[in-house]
Amino acid sequence: MLTLPRPDIHSHDHARHASAIINISPGEQIVPDRFYSVAIHPWDAHSATTADIDALDSIARHPQVVIIGETGLDALRGDIDAQMRLLKHHIALSESLHKPLLLHVVKQFQEIIALRKLTKPSQPWIIHGFRGKPQLANELIAHGFYISLGEKFNQESAAIIPSDRLLFESDTSPLSINEIIARINNSRLQ
Repeated sequence: MLTLPRPDIHSHDHARHASAIINISPGEQIVPDRFYSVAIHPWDAHSATTADIDALDSIARHPQVVIIGETGLDALRGDIDAQMRLLKHHIALSESLHKPLLLHVVKQFQEIIALRKLTKPSQPWIIHGFRGKPQLANELIAHGFYISLGEKFNQESAAIIPSDRLLFESDTSPLSINEIIARINNSRLQ
């Protein structure tokens, strides 16, 4: 089972620091007593420079950075080839630093599954903000992924995700992580 230092594994809201792992970009400042995830988002892959990647590599080593991400593939936005090159860099960083990988995936799940099979990572891979159907959730779980749910989620999928593979996130929601967890848990009981 994956253990992380905060119940909210992904938030863009710095005010949630007591309950969340805050997502930052390379170059943003790390503040004491907070935990972070860091990556170059796939939407920015086309414009990532060598300096951006060097900054990522540097900040990712910080002990308060506990997740590499959000990275991934998004078929609806940007250059998939650039996203794939950057994702492979994030995977190597995750493996070398022994930190989980948080994935943003839009219409590229089969490619992500194939990449996981190819790279055989030792670090956990987490699908962030999952809203897919139960069949896809089952396929991801069978391939070793963790699934993170937020404010918007598929209730049927939430019901079938094993507790030891389920994580929670606030992402950009105005709801507290406790409200999100309660909603998800209530739907799992129905």
